[in-house]
Amino acid sequence: MGRGVPGGRPSFPVKIANPATGAVIRELAEDGDGEVAGKHERARGAQPSWAARPYEERAAAIRRFRDRLVHRREEAARTLTSEMGKPITQSRNELEALPARIDFFLQTTPEVLREETVLRREGLEEAITLEPLGVVANVSAWNYPYFVGSNVFIPALLTGNSVLYKPSEYATLTGLLIGEVMREAGVPEDVFIVVPGGGETGAAVAAQAVAALCFTGSYATGRRIAAEAAGRLIRLNLELGGKDPVYVADDVEVGSAAASVAEGAFYNTGQSCCAVERVYVHQAVHDRFVEAFVAAVQSYVVGDPMDPRTFIGPLARPAQIGLLERQVEDARARGGRLLLGGKRIAQPGSWFEPTVIADANPSMELMREESFGPLIGVQRVADDGEAAVLMNDTPYGLTAGVYSSDLARARRILSRVHSGSVYWNCCDRVSPRLPWSGRGHSGIGSTLGREGIRAFVQPKAWHLRRPS
Repeated sequence: MGRGVPGGRPSFPVKIANPATGAVIRELAEDGDGEVAGKHERARGAQPSWAARPYEERAAAIRRFRDRLVHRREEAARTLTSEMGKPITQSRNELEALPARIDFFLQTTPEVLREETVLRREGLEEAITLEPLGVVANVSAWNYPYFVGSNVFIPALLTGNSVLYKPSEYATLTGLLIGEVMREAGVPEDVFIVVPGGGETGAAVAAQAVAALCFTGSYATGRRIAAEAAGRLIRLNLELGGKDPVYVADDVEVGSAAASVAEGAFYNTGQSCCAVERVYVHQAVHDRFVEAFVAAVQSYVVGDPMDPRTFIGPLARPAQIGLLERQVEDARARGGRLLLGGKRIAQPGSWFEPTVIADANPSMELMREESFGPLIGVQRVADDGEAAVLMNDTPYGLTAGVYSSDLARARRILSRVHSGSVYWNCCDRVSPRLPWSGRGHSGIGSTLGREGIRAFVQPKAWHLRRPS
């Protein structure tokens, strides 16, 4: 048991289970209020000396972190698969793509931090420098813990901040491994601190007197965090949910479009922030598309996530099964046609069949609320105009895509869609070079791109007049 604080929540043991089997992998202590407060004080004390180091020293530590993680990527992939169920090939994909993302930050951060002189005349100079914020709280996600976490903690560290990193309780072992590799790389122990625990631990982290709070998760939780943080006037970045639409126009090659959209909907068992969650198909190609789409989904191997052939694994969160069952029941009651799947898989662990529902309509919960699982609805539309209206029929605004052979046509449609990212003939894609941001219920602020580096600094205005 942890020491806690008077009247505070003490630490207590938590069990980490394998979602593929339900078996307990490990038991460890969750941080209580006292542990969280102590870690924040350590991070606050260590930040000034970290910021005072030359940039190249901070960058050298991050390069070593990248290299050591590459060396340990198989261990890291297997740890991730064991605790949240991502198929091992997809876990390896995440680890293999991570170095390029880190390299973007290493290459771009010096350019962003460079002092800018905006005026020089008659003995007067005006300049802008950028300084770190202080302690950054990073309450991160389980579905892509290396991608989502590094979007925050890599630029935060490079720009001179210290970080309290609270991994999701469904990726705790991954979070602890990240912390271990950081220490091996030479990032001081009090500059990057892992805070293990569940929702109450995350709330305790968010309640600290941090300079910035970055949260990835549901809209409901993000809204509570925003309300609590509003009175403190801290920097806030919220990456929240999505109900991401795709429109398939009548000029596509049906087979390739169906295969691409299916992968975008079911990759990582549908547990991606930018997974395709609604599909609208032009009536001229609807029937052929649905047939090809179902065939693509039927080809996916469902099974042991440690098997490299597996494409669909278990759900990370057992409670999500009930939500998916309710969405299927609601869709069928409202006229949906079940083409594939529709129920949990009766075996140990947290499993749900890959599910496709045709004849979807906007009244269905399936087409309105985030599914975050292997479930997709397909709706027939008359034309591009109807598709654009339906794509915007949501409070969310994370991503949207159009499949068409005509770029100008796709741009006309996508220019009308309220989303932070838009795709032409692709989906479920993130680039470190482009800002990642949501609109509406999908969040506020940006990660990635240059904006994702500026998120962790604040400007200082310099007025410099030479004596006459």
